[in-house]
Amino acid sequence: MIIDIIDLSDEQFADLNAVQMAMVRAAQAEKNDILAAAEKEKGELFKELLTNGTARSTYFEARSIAIDEEAEAKVEVVKDDLLYQIAYDLDAGDGNEQGPYRYPENPNYNLSASQRFLVVRSYYMDITSDAEARLEAYAMDSLARTYLGEYYATLYDLLASYI
Repeated sequence: MIIDIIDLSDEQFADLNAVQMAMVRAAQAEKNDILAAAEKEKGELFKELLTNGTARSTYFEARSIAIDEEAEAKVEVVKDDLLYQIAYDLDAGDGNEQGPYRYPENPNYNLSASQRFLVVRSYYMDITSDAEARLEAYAMDSLARTYLGEYYATLYDLLASYI
């Protein structure tokens, strides 16, 4: 996936954590969907005008420009939201009165379910290279069951696949 929703150098991308990269990828996918929908709308408009024999009219040009402007406005909203989320994550990444956010010592409940999944997965992937020990430790983790909710079983299956 080519990431062009925000302009960051390679060093800045390397500094992003797993949660922030997930945010960037989700925003990029949303941008791609918006632009694809705009192209599809223009294609359908052209086909409709072609059927009516008016495909080379100025209406198509004007409507195409309007569709592109609407799509760019939507992309700008997604971009602004992404920048806000990254800035918020940087602020929230410091922690709270219990110290820095770190799973399992001080989990961050402000994260979405998919972001929690990434944090817990990273934690278990970093604690040991022994796949069986990792799975056994995860299976005994009662905090992960409540913290991850429906993603608990997904992460269990992923960790089990490494055995």
